[in-house]
Amino acid sequence: MSILTPILQVTDLGTTFSTRQGIVRAVNQVSFAVYPGEAVAIVGESGSGKSVTALSLMQLIDTNAQVSGKAIFESARLGAVDLLQLKEKQLQQVRGNEMGMIFQDPMSSLNPVYTCGQQVAEVLLWHRKISKKEAKERVLQLFEQARLPRPEQIYNSYPHQISGGQKQRVMIAMAMACEPAILIADEPTTALDVTVQARMLSLIDELRVKQNMAVLLISHDLGVVAEIADRVLVMYKGRIVEQGKVLDIFTNPQHPYTKGLLACRPTLSTKSQAKLPTVADCMEEDEQGIVQEKKPQVYEPSLVDVVNAYVGTVSGIKQQRYNSQKPPLLQVQDLQVYFPIKKGIFSRTTGHVKAVDGVSFELKHAQTIALVGESGSGKTTLGRAILRLLETTAGSVLFEGMDIAGMDAETLRKSRRHFQMIFQDPYTSLNPMHTVGEAILEPMRVHKLYGSDKERRSKMLELLEKVGLKAEYAQRYPQAFSGGQRQRIAIARALALQPKLLICDESVSALDVSVQAQVLNLLNELRRDFNMTYIFITHDLAVAKHMADRILVMHKGRIVEQGIPAQLFQNPQHDYTRSLLQAIPAGDPESIVMAQEKRMILKTGIALHQD
Repeated sequence: MSILTPILQVTDLGTTFSTRQGIVRAVNQVSFAVYPGEAVAIVGESGSGKSVTALSLMQLIDTNAQVSGKAIFESARLGAVDLLQLKEKQLQQVRGNEMGMIFQDPMSSLNPVYTCGQQVAEVLLWHRKISKKEAKERVLQLFEQARLPRPEQIYNSYPHQISGGQKQRVMIAMAMACEPAILIADEPTTALDVTVQARMLSLIDELRVKQNMAVLLISHDLGVVAEIADRVLVMYKGRIVEQGKVLDIFTNPQHPYTKGLLACRPTLSTKSQAKLPTVADCMEEDEQGIVQEKKPQVYEPSLVDVVNAYVGTVSGIKQQRYNSQKPPLLQVQDLQVYFPIKKGIFSRTTGHVKAVDGVSFELKHAQTIALVGESGSGKTTLGRAILRLLETTAGSVLFEGMDIAGMDAETLRKSRRHFQMIFQDPYTSLNPMHTVGEAILEPMRVHKLYGSDKERRSKMLELLEKVGLKAEYAQRYPQAFSGGQRQRIAIARALALQPKLLICDESVSALDVSVQAQVLNLLNELRRDFNMTYIFITHDLAVAKHMADRILVMHKGRIVEQGIPAQLFQNPQHDYTRSLLQAIPAGDPESIVMAQEKRMILKTGIALHQD
């Protein structure tokens, strides 16, 4: 196959779903090509059709969907074939072998009854004529390449025993196992911290170069796209509205939607806690569905506005002084969470994993602390231990002076409305048997808030609108929504109880940049209006800088550095903090240009080597 021949040529791809409301056209006349050794990215908001495009190509779409068009794949075994016309037996020869896929949600993509090692080895045993011993050796090599800690232990671990980031790396190892000709990566680094993300992107790029493998990347992280992609396809409402080279799209976007996507992502240069623009601020759509660029409104404040702003500023200063005099809302002192390592027939404890090892900090009212660090550093464990979702080994957690660890079950249950958590995984944190409206109403009923069901329902609809969802969605079930939409539902449910402390565990990592901007703006508005207090757990340092008053850097269960964002980012003291900052993907235009120049040098070197 010539390098000028596409490994994948998609023509007029269309995907429709039959629903009670009628036909939904998720993908509409999409055409593109991917060449050997090339990385093409598809970007767009949640619901734009990115993931449906990938699933349609692999024939992994729901049975009630109708897929049309052509997808010609240059198979080494079968020759040029239309993926959309292949029978199941032929698909088995292609999927997992010549075409690999990294799915968006590793939590539900891995089988809970098999160990991680068994699941990756199964792919090798199915497609390669090797022994079980050889398969295990290859899996351990793949785990090492994927930078998984303790590969032998991960091999024998079940999915629920490892972190979300580690699950994602297992999925990457599985997709890479048979050295595919094309890798479809659907949000491959969503659950990963910046350092592991950088390694994974480097690994994917390294394999792309060595094997001349094509990559079709689906991502809402435009920094990641700038690092790894050669070309970009921008999708909006099932259509490709703009495409071109990364450098051209990022430095000179033409479509209003593309301009909106680029404008609403926080970067390290974004002013902390400033209101982020959204796509809706940058474009508008008329009755015929024609998109137009929205002209920025020039705002000239009146004298009344100036006076009100001054009064608000003075009030804010007084409130800040008042808060500084109040005792801390939360006091964590020498907190330890150890997990026993059991071995042998009798499951004897042979050691401990020190997930949280002597952590201490204070959190004042209306303050935001960000916890950052690699996957497995102890961030999520610390958050869950604070809320007593995990039992602690030692130390204390005082909430408004009351020891959470010492509360009896009834007191703890009543107190839970004051400290809530938005979990990392929106797929498993919502009950599939309850409608969205019921999921939000349930905690309000349990804690008997708002007086009557009518008032509670009114509040539920208000919360849906606050997080950018339509009131009519209240009657639908979670499975009808994308990952980003489910996360917004989870946020609405947590806010229903008007908590004093909200722990956000990677709460915006699954959201596209525009919805992320909406949610971050919402959280900051709630903080200003209701003196909300946050612990923000995130691997996105730009988001941490934007949201936090203080940042705590965690490494191996300990806080190795802390400080206000400006000082921490400009003058990091710890080597680990410096490594996190160096791994941040391209964000500002200068970084994007540099990243693309590096890619051009690399590609030129490959071409010369091949000649």
